[in-house]
Amino acid sequence: MIPRVLSIAGSDPSGGAGIQADLKTIGALGGYGMAVLTALTAQNTRGVRAVHIPPADFLAAQLRAVSDDMAIDAVKLGMLHSTPLIETVGEWLDATRPPIVVLDPVMVATSGDRLLDRRAEAAVRRLCERADLVTPNVPELAVLTGGTPAYDWDEAVDQARRLAATTDAAVLLKGGHLPGPTTRDAIVTGDEVRAVTGRRLDSTSTHGTGCSLSSAMATLAASGLDWFGALRRAKSWLTGAIEHGADLQVGGGHGPIDHFHERR
Repeated sequence: MIPRVLSIAGSDPSGGAGIQADLKTIGALGGYGMAVLTALTAQNTRGVRAVHIPPADFLAAQLRAVSDDMAIDAVKLGMLHSTPLIETVGEWLDATRPPIVVLDPVMVATSGDRLLDRRAEAAVRRLCERADLVTPNVPELAVLTGGTPAYDWDEAVDQARRLAATTDAAVLLKGGHLPGPTTRDAIVTGDEVRAVTGRRLDSTSTHGTGCSLSSAMATLAASGLDWFGALRRAKSWLTGAIEHGADLQVGGGHGPIDHFHERR
């Protein structure tokens, strides 16, 4: 079966992140991608210039249009921007109950700046309880657990365990922000930590890696893999995509990954 995966996220007209990255990822890993837009951005590889947010009732109309007609095997949630949009998505999830929900909690920019106000952050924490897998980076994990960003692996694991225990969701702990010559990622549940170690890459082709990883996990889980099997496959694919990103020669800032490197 070809997994049918819906991404609910913002757009990136440069093609490297957001909905555009999600659809490429889903297609690269054998799925059929669908997309509901939560935000329109004016951005490129150098940064975001403007954001336009459609009304919440239009978001609800998009969601109903898809779920009224199409079967959905997995949902990936990305940039949700504000409390009304987060609550709209939560209500739709309660009504639709898709089999797999992966939440990438877009809360902290690469610069470290918080992207959401405190009310919206609280709404994202509630949304974690509707997810099967949550994929925060280290700063976002700190926000979700009410602490400060972890400085080492053990501290990050402790925060991930606490998030898993309070939400009943598995957590994909991403160790890219932590120091060291290698990178570790892990699937963390209340009583288990299963890690995958990889090489730390020296590359500027990192635009949209978080978007791509979370949509890869949704697609692979909908294909029948368990979370750890999905992580092993996704990490291998993403490493190759970063390594080949420079070949695309796109943009003058942090360029995109090559989603289709395995087919070239």
